[in-house]
This record gives sequence, C-alpha cells and structure tokens, in this order.
Amino acid sequence: MQLPVDPGRGFSYSGVHQPPDEWWKSFDDLELNRLIEKALASNFELESVWHRFREAQAVVRRERSALFPLLDAEGQAELRRTDSRTDEQLLMGLFAAYEVDLWGRIRASVQAERERARATLYDYRTAAISLSAEVARTWYRLITARDQRELLRAQLATNERVLKLIRSRFRAGLVRAVDILRQEQLVEATRERMIVAESRVEVLQHLLAVLLGRPPREEFEFAEQALPALPPLPETGLPVELIRRRPDLQREYHLLQAADRELAAAISRQYPRLTLSTSLSIVDVRTEELFSDWLAVLGADLFAPVFDAGRREAEVERSEAVRDQRLSQYAQETLGALREVEDALVREIKQRSRITSLERQIELADLASERLRQEYFNGFGDYIDVLRALTEEQELRRDLLAARSELLEFRIALYRALAGSFETEREIEEID
Repeated sequence: MQLPVDPGRGFSYSGVHQPPDEWWKSFDDLELNRLIEKALASNFELESVWHRFREAQAVVRRERSALFPLLDAEGQAELRRTDSRTDEQLLMGLFAAYEVDLWGRIRASVQAERERARATLYDYRTAAISLSAEVARTWYRLITARDQRELLRAQLATNERVLKLIRSRFRAGLVRAVDILRQEQLVEATRERMIVAESRVEVLQHLLAVLLGRPPREEFEFAEQALPALPPLPETGLPVELIRRRPDLQREYHLLQAADRELAAAISRQYPRLTLSTSLSIVDVRTEELFSDWLAVLGADLFAPVFDAGRREAEVERSEAVRDQRLSQYAQETLGALREVEDALVREIKQRSRITSLERQIELADLASERLRQEYFNGFGDYIDVLRALTEEQELRRDLLAARSELLEFRIALYRALAGSFETEREIEEID
C-alpha cells in the first residue's frame, strides 16, 4: 500500500516563520514557558508514559538475552551423622544451553521488541506535545476568563449607572416603572454572568494546577497578564515532511515495522530448531576430594514440527493480517494528521475575518446604543430599543474577547499539528 500523500503538493496556506521545536516559545510568554517546563517535569500522566517506555526497553533486553548462551550454576551440600561416622555429600554443577538462531527467529523477535520500544518513545514524545498544548490552551483560557470577569464587572457598573439615571427620571415622572424593571433585570443578568465567569476562573486554575502535578486547591500564583499578540503564520512545509516530523506518525511507523518483524518470526517458527546444551557436575564426593572427579555432558536437540493441525500456519496468517492492519492504520493516521493541519489553517484564516467583523459590529453597536440612549433621555424613543442596543453591544464585546481567545487556540492547534519531537529533561538525563 502506498501512503495517500502527494509529495509535491503543499498545504492550503503557509507562512515564512519557522517555529522552534518548543513551539510555545513563539508566543514570547515567559509565564507560559515556566508553566510548560513545570508540567513536563511534574505531570504524572506524562511520567506514566515514560515508565511504559522504560518497560519496553527492559523487554528488549530480555528478548535480546536469547541470542546468548544460558548458564546456570547449582550447588547442594548435605551432612549426615551416625553414631560411628559422618558422611558428606556435595553436588556442584554448571549447566549451559544455547539455541542456534538458524532462521533468524530470535533476531526477528528482538527487532520487533526494539521497534515497539521506539514506538513507545514516540508515544512519550507525543504525550509531551499534547501536554504542552493542553497547558497553553488552559493558560490562555484562564487569561480569557479573567478578562471576561473584568469586562462583566465594567458592564455591571455601566448598567447600574444607567439604572440610577432611569430611577431619577422616574422620580421626575419622565419614564415608566417598567423601564426600571427591565434595567434591573439586565443588571441581575450581568451579575449572573459574572458569577459564572468567576467560577470558570477557579475551575481553570484547578485544571492548570493538576496539569502541573499539584493539588487543585493548593495555593499557586499565576501571573496577571493580557492575551499575547498572535505570532506570524508558521511555515507549514510539505506533507511528506510532516510525516517524518510528527512523533505520533513515527509511532505508527515503528509499530508497523514491529508487526513486520513479528511476521518474520512467525514464519521461522515453522522451521526446525537446534538447541545445544552442556553440563559439568560433581556428585557424591567428600570435601577433600573436591574437583577431582567431574562429569561432563554435551548434547544437541533438534526440534522439527511434524503435525500441528495448522497452528503455525494460522499464526503466520494472523501476523500477516496484523501487519496489514498496521499499514492501513498508518495510512489513516497520516490522513488524520494532514486534516488537522488543514483544519487549523482554515479556522485561523476564517477566525481573523470573524474578528474583523466583530470589531466593526462593535463600532456600529456602540454608535447606535449611544444615540438611542441620548434620544431616550431627551424624551424621544422607547426604552426597549435602548435596552436591546445596550445588550447587543455588551454581548458583542464578550464575543470579541472569546473570539480572540479562540484564535490563539486555533494557532495552538496548528502548532500542535505541525510539531515535531523535542527532548525533555527526562530523556536527556536517562537515555544514553
């Protein structure tokens, strides 16, 4: 099967900025850098994936040991006493066995485990990229939630000032009582939104703390800052470069290679196996005669399958199906990776247009709201028009803040989709 990728065709959009392997540094946000560094060192889920890699390395060493002779030593001593004599018995021996890898079965099994270990390492690197993206998203959502809370606080103050003006005009007999009720309802609705925003701030703080490997209620200081400016659009390159770069696709590739080696091992199990063995032992001697009388045995065993009702052949067919399954999954994961890049690109481009539209809508809504308010307080117009205009203008401002946060999230998704591997401190310290 050929991977469904046109080697000469690029993505829909591309910039000229080449992001670093540690992509989050493109935002030039020192607090984000600190948070991600802490998460990479302390997140327990990432640490769990690392231990799976260590387990896979141990399996490779275990399987590789079959390429060398097995040597065991045995010792046994016994002392028997009767009224007239004392008998000593000593058993000592060395036993060795070695399977000659005639058809490469053992080597194929070792290579399969080695490929799985490499896949697990790329699984760890994929988890590191996912964790860094999750920390970045949570951090900027937290900043947005704080900004939404402050915006709602300002809108609440504005709505309360308008309520005071309406009440003063009501006392002068210039407006209806229902106008006060409608404005009071708007004040309460804004206060309710502010409560929701405060709740979101605390929930995001809890999530960020857990991502950093800390209890959610532990006191943890997060810097107060605004959303950063969007970095230039990164260079997307060619899809074939993405396949070589992304660790999740490298993981699928090595799992495919492991399945291919398992198929080779299954085929070789159909052929005879040759095992050499030897032993050297001393039995039933007195201690003063130690090492004087040895028994040596050298043997060779040849095992050849004669009849197994098709079991080995079925195992070959199963291994072949697993390999083909891995190949199809590799192709599907490749298509999914390409789609992630294209989705992130089109969302960012369209989101920029949406933000421009929202900014223009706010300008118009602000003008309309101001004019309707002046007309109302000058005795012209209906308050319901003032209320609708004020509500729409405030909602547009909240939508704009959320849209700017979403734009950052789309850029994070693009970086995540384009990201290659980067080494963590754990890898540098523990991998030779």
